[in-house]
Amino acid sequence: MATQSGFREPAIRITAMPADANPAGDIFGGWLMAHMDMAAGIAAARRSKGRCATVAVEAMTFLQPVRIGDEVTVYADLVKTGRTSITIEVEAWRRPRSAEERTQVTHARFIFVAIDAEGQPRPIPPAETAPM
Repeated sequence: MATQSGFREPAIRITAMPADANPAGDIFGGWLMAHMDMAAGIAAARRSKGRCATVAVEAMTFLQPVRIGDEVTVYADLVKTGRTSITIEVEAWRRPRSAEERTQVTHARFIFVAIDAEGQPRPIPPAETAPM
């Protein structure tokens, strides 16, 4: 999420651990996708003011590997709100433990539907407007 100063607040930041890797030391794509889904779910729940369920993931592209010990930062940005659905653009970036340079490792679009207590689609409340 971008702020007025241009700083993007991460939805999630986590360190990749040995249990998350294959024998070559690369982090499993499913581990990364799960964290991206979690980050998108946080953004969707905040916007919808309640429970949401993932209904689709579009165009997930892996650009670079993540290695054991890397710090992984996931950003989630709202791109579209429908009557019951929310689309979130998600990016994951890696930073090696011993460096400051960050590299984007993947991106995707996650689509959620807002659901009620019975798991049925529910309308998303109107967006709150900032006071003038």
